[in-house]
Amino acid sequence: MSTQAKGIRNTIAAILVFILMVILGFIWRMDQPVVMDAAKLRANNAVLLNKPRIFSDFDLVDHNGEAFTKERLKGQWSIVFFAFTNCPDICPTTLSTLNDMYRKLKDDEKETLQIIMITLDAERDTVEQLAEYVPYFNPEFIGVTGNRHLIKRLTAEVNVAHNKVPLEGDDYTIDHSTQLVLINPEGDYHGFFKAPHSEITLRSTWRSMYGIF
Repeated sequence: MSTQAKGIRNTIAAILVFILMVILGFIWRMDQPVVMDAAKLRANNAVLLNKPRIFSDFDLVDHNGEAFTKERLKGQWSIVFFAFTNCPDICPTTLSTLNDMYRKLKDDEKETLQIIMITLDAERDTVEQLAEYVPYFNPEFIGVTGNRHLIKRLTAEVNVAHNKVPLEGDDYTIDHSTQLVLINPEGDYHGFFKAPHSEITLRSTWRSMYGIF
């Protein structure tokens, strides 16, 4: 092989290496948290409270039959969805979106975040009912039930509206707001995600809040 041919080959190899490095750098940057200010977060359906709010303690139970108190919200981030198992559409759709979001997080990010569904229908959503329902979406998700008065107080403190609506006979459904409540690692109400929810916006906005905490 001539000296000229070797030079051309080396030049092409150098160009290919450079292109590969640019692509890898772009992919790496895309995977890093983008820190958004309050206005950018709001534009992406995420609201960061000016000051995190402290809310009352509670004594509920998770879908494994274990005590679930405010202490379980400390030490990591929590995204809390207030829902119920007889919900026909919004609840399963939102839980599926949360599963998509959670699965695409890095392993170290998953260790800092827990996804919790607290029922708005404690009369029907027993521990056994939640144990069948919640892990279907993701085995890491936590279902919570318990005293309906404590749950009602908690929803009022984190601004989740809901209302029992009678149907035919003794049946009923529950109208409820669909925001996802964000609790910070100190166990305080930190913000919320407005509907409609998407895996991409949830992941990017949570990463931003997580990155600036």
